[in-house]
Amino acid sequence: MSTDVSSDAQGDPVSSGATSLDAASSTAPTAETSAQQAPVSGKMSRESVTVIVTLLVATFVVILNETIMNVALQRLMTDLQVDAPTVQWLATGFMLTMAVVIPTTGFILQRLTTRGAFMLAMGLFSGGTLLAALAPGFAVLLLARVIQAGGTAIMLPLLMTTILTLVPLARRGAVMGNVSIAISVAPAMGPTVSGIILDHFSWRFMFVFVLPVALAALAIGAKFLTNVGERGKTGLDFISVVLTVPAFGGLVYGLSQIGGANAGTVPVIALVVGLVCLALFVFRQLKLQKTDAPLLDLRAFNFRMFTVSTLLMVVAMMALFGGVILLPLYLQNTLHLQPMETGLALLPGGLAMGLLGPVIGRLFDKVGPLPLTVSGSLLMVLTLWQFSTLNESSPLAWVIALHVALSFGLALLFTPAFTTGLNPLPPHLYSHGSAIMSTAQQVAGAAGTALLVSIFAVVSAASGLVAGMQAAFLAATIIAVAAVVLASMMRRTEGAGHGGH
Repeated sequence: MSTDVSSDAQGDPVSSGATSLDAASSTAPTAETSAQQAPVSGKMSRESVTVIVTLLVATFVVILNETIMNVALQRLMTDLQVDAPTVQWLATGFMLTMAVVIPTTGFILQRLTTRGAFMLAMGLFSGGTLLAALAPGFAVLLLARVIQAGGTAIMLPLLMTTILTLVPLARRGAVMGNVSIAISVAPAMGPTVSGIILDHFSWRFMFVFVLPVALAALAIGAKFLTNVGERGKTGLDFISVVLTVPAFGGLVYGLSQIGGANAGTVPVIALVVGLVCLALFVFRQLKLQKTDAPLLDLRAFNFRMFTVSTLLMVVAMMALFGGVILLPLYLQNTLHLQPMETGLALLPGGLAMGLLGPVIGRLFDKVGPLPLTVSGSLLMVLTLWQFSTLNESSPLAWVIALHVALSFGLALLFTPAFTTGLNPLPPHLYSHGSAIMSTAQQVAGAAGTALLVSIFAVVSAASGLVAGMQAAFLAATIIAVAAVVLASMMRRTEGAGHGGH
C-alpha cells in the first residue's frame, strides 16, 4: 500500500515517514485514498485540506511562541531577580531542546499516527504554556520552555511530511508558499505581540493569550485530523538517541555561547564534544543503514538537489538569524527605539516575507527554482551590504525598507529550497529529510548568531557600536555570497518515481 503522492512506487513499512496511519482508524481509508488520487486529479480532497490547514494553524502558534520571549527578557530579569546570562537560558534552553528533539522526529513520526503525533506535539506545547503562565520562579519557567520546545520540534517536520504525502507535485510550491506564512510571519509578530502585551500586562499574559489558541488547535485537531500513510515498525536505536544530546546540543550551546562576554573555555569544550559526538552519530547512522533503520536516515543526501537545497538553507539561516539579532540591537542602541517600536519596525519585513510566500510558491510551480533562488540570493547580498553602511543618522524609513527587501529576498529562497530539496525524496525519507533540514537550520541559526555577535562585540569594544554593527553585517554579506553560488545550482526536481534525482 503506497503513500507516495507522486508515483506508484511501493511503500515499505516506514514509507510514510511523519504521516502515519493507524490501521484501525475508521477515517484512514478516506485520507489514504485522497493521498493516492491527488497526483492523478491534481486536486486535493476536503479531508486533505482540513489536515493541512489544522497543522498550519498549530505551526503558526508554536513558532510565534519561539520569538515572543525576546522583548521580555529585561522585564523577566527584574521580576524573577536573575541576571542577564541566567535569563538568556530561556532562549538557549529552547534552542537546545529543539536541536536535540528534531533528529528523533523521524522515528517519532513513523511510529505514531498523524493524529497521535499532533496530539503529542500540541499536548506538550499546551502543557508547557500553562506551566509557564503559572511559573512561580525562573526554574519552573525554564522547564516550561523546554516542554514547549519539545512540542514545537515535532510540529514542523509533521507539517512538512504531511504536505509531501497529501499534496500533488504540481501544487507543492503553492502549498509550501502558504507554509512560509507560518514560518515567516509568526516569528516576526512575536516581538510586536509581546511588546504590546508587556505595555499593558504582566509577562505571564504572553502565555495566557497563547494558551486558548493552542488548546483550540488541539481540540480541532483531535476532532478533524485524519491519519495518513502507514505506521512504521522500526525500533529506536538507544545509542543514536544518546549521541544526539551532546552532538546537536553541544554544537548549538557552544555556538550560541561562544560569542558572549566572559564565555571562557566551556563553549569551546562544548563545541569540540559536539563535533566528536556528531562524527560518531553520523558513523552510527551509516552503519545502521545496512542492517536496520537509522534514527536519522542520511541517504537523503544521495539526492543532489536535497543536498544543494539544505546547504542553501544553512547559508540563508546564518545570514537571517544574525540579522534578526543585530538589527534590534542597532534600532535600540543606535537609533534609540523602545522595544515596542523596535517590534513594529521589524513587522513589515516579516509580513512581507509571509504574504509573498503563496505568490512565490505559485511562481515556483510555473518557472522552477533557478530564477527565484538566484534573484533572492542576489537581493540578500545587496541588502546585507546596505545594512553594513548604516550609521547614527540613517533614516528609520530606509532601515525598514531594507528589512522588507531582505525579507523579500529570503522569501524567494525559502519556499523553492524547501520544495526542491524535499520533492525528489521517496516516501520513506520524507520525515528524515524534513528532520535533517530542520536540524541544519537550528545549528546554522546558532552558528550565524555566534559568529556575527562575536564580530559585533569585538569591533564594538575597539571602535564603537556602529562600527561593530557595520563589521558584523559585512561578514553576513560575505556569507551570503555563498548562497548565490548554491542558488545557481538549483534545478527543478520531480517527485520520486518521476525521474528527478
